Amino acid sequence: MTDILFGQSYYLRFDPKLWSAMQPYPPLGTLYAASFMREQGYSVALFDAMLAASTDEWAQELDQHRPRYAVIYEDNFNYLSKMCLLNMREAAFAMIQMAQVRGCTVIVCGSDATDHAEAYLEAGADYVLLGEGEETLAELLQKLSIDHRQLTIDHCALIPGLAYRTPEGARRNGRRPSMQHIDRLPFPAWDLVDVPRYRQIWLEKHGYYSMNMVTTRGCPYHCNWCAKPIWGQRYNSRSPQNVAEEMRWLQETYQPDHIWFADDIMGLKPGWWLDFAAEVEARQIHLPFKCLSRADLIVRDPANVHALRRAGCDIVWLGAESGAQHILNAMEKGTTVEQIYEAARQLHAAGVRVGFFLQFGYPGETRTDIEKTLQMVRDCRPDDIGMSVSYPLPGTRFHENVRLQLGDKQNWTDSADLAMMYQGPFSTEFYRQLHVTLHKEFRSRRGWQELRRVAGKPGQWRPHHAREAAAILYRMGTLPAARRKLDKLAHAPHNGLTNLPHMSLDEAALPTPQRD
Repeated sequence: MTDILFGQSYYLRFDPKLWSAMQPYPPLGTLYAASFMREQGYSVALFDAMLAASTDEWAQELDQHRPRYAVIYEDNFNYLSKMCLLNMREAAFAMIQMAQVRGCTVIVCGSDATDHAEAYLEAGADYVLLGEGEETLAELLQKLSIDHRQLTIDHCALIPGLAYRTPEGARRNGRRPSMQHIDRLPFPAWDLVDVPRYRQIWLEKHGYYSMNMVTTRGCPYHCNWCAKPIWGQRYNSRSPQNVAEEMRWLQETYQPDHIWFADDIMGLKPGWWLDFAAEVEARQIHLPFKCLSRADLIVRDPANVHALRRAGCDIVWLGAESGAQHILNAMEKGTTVEQIYEAARQLHAAGVRVGFFLQFGYPGETRTDIEKTLQMVRDCRPDDIGMSVSYPLPGTRFHENVRLQLGDKQNWTDSADLAMMYQGPFSTEFYRQLHVTLHKEFRSRRGWQELRRVAGKPGQWRPHHAREAAAILYRMGTLPAARRKLDKLAHAPHNGLTNLPHMSLDEAALPTPQRD
C-alpha cells in the first residue's frame, strides 16, 4: 500500500487543440506537492493524467497502489488549470467518485476547487485545500493520522486553508499565508514521471525534448481579468542560485534540450536576471529556454535583455493583449503600446525571439481597436502569437463587472472554445473567425520570411520548406474570404451569449502556446 496517490485532472486528450499541438509537460505543481509530502515521511505515487487516455487509468492506479489518501492536486503553474475547463472538472468529479468507492480519503487542491469548493465536496471529496496546498495538506494528514481517517468539525475548523462538509453544508476556513521562503522546497519529484515517454513524444513531434520549471509563485500585478485563486496578489521568488542549481541537476540527470519556465512573471526583482545569467554561466549550463515577462519590465533596464540572452533565453512571451491603449488601461494592465513596440525591438536586437499573447473581446473594444492590435502584430513581427477571448473567471474585477450578464455557460469546455460568455462587443462566431483570420495572416507572413531567408541558400533547403510554400499559398489564397466572413460577422446582430459548436481545428488555428 502507498500512503498517498497524487493525481490531477488535466487530460491533454480531452483538449483537442492542444492534443494536436502535442507539447506535453508533467504536472509540476503536483510534483512539488509529492516531493514535499515525501519529505514529511509519506510514501507517494503519481498518476499523470497529462498523457492518459481516460479516467479509467486513474482507477487502475488506485487498484495498484491502494492508497490511504487519494489527492487530486492540480498543477497550479499550468494556466489551463486556472481556466477551469468543464472537461477537466467533469474528469475530476469522476476521479473523486472512483477513489471514494475504494475507501480512500479524497482530497482536492486547485484553482477550480478553490473557487467552487462546494461543488467538489458535493461530488464526494472529503476535503478541499484552498489556495496553495502543501502546508495545508501536511497539517491535514498529520491530524488524520492521529484521528483515524475522519476529523471532527471542531478539528477541521483549526486548519487554515481547508474546506469541508458539515451538517449545515460546506464550510470554508480562512486562507493560510503563502510560503515565502520557497528555496527551502525540495525539487519536484521527477523520479515519479515517465520521462522516457515524454522525451519520445517531444522528439518525434518537435525534434527536441523540453522540460518545465518555475522560479516564482504568484504575480503582484493587477490585470483585472486575471484569476489568482491560488496566490492572490502575493509574489514569492526563488533565488537565482537555487534556480540555476535545479537547471544543472536537470541537465545532468535527464539531459533535456530545452526548458519552459512556467512562471506568471519571471525575473521581476531588480537585478535577478543579471545574477541568474552569472549563475548559469558559472555552472556551464547550456539549456535554451522560454519564459513569460512584461513589456515594461523588458524596457525598464536594457541590461535585462542582454542578461536574458546570456542565460540562454530563446523566446520571451509578452502579455501584449491589445494595440489599443484605452483597452490596456481598462484592463489595468499597467503597460503602454509604446512599451510593447520597444520591448519587441530590444529583444529582437539582442537575438531573443518574441511571442505575443493577444486578448480580444474586452468590454469597450471596437473593430478599430481590433485593427490596431492586428497592425501591432504586423509592425512588431513577433515570432509567435497566442490569441484568447476575454474570459470572466470568479474572483476577478472583470467577472464582477459582467456577472449579471453571464448565462448558463460560465466555463469553457476546452481551450479552443473561445465562447463569448457575457454581452461582449461581438459574437462568439466573430471571435472564432478572428482567430482563424489572424493566424492565416500571421503564419503566412512568418512562413514567407523563412522562405526568403533560405531562398539564396540552396544548401539550407529542406522538404518542410516545400510544404511551407504550399501552406503559404493556401493561407494567402483563403485569407480574403476569411476576412470577408469576419466583416460580415462584425455586422451581424448578437446578444453576446452563444453556445455554438466548437470552431474547426484547421491548420490556421494551431498551435496556441501555453499561458499563465
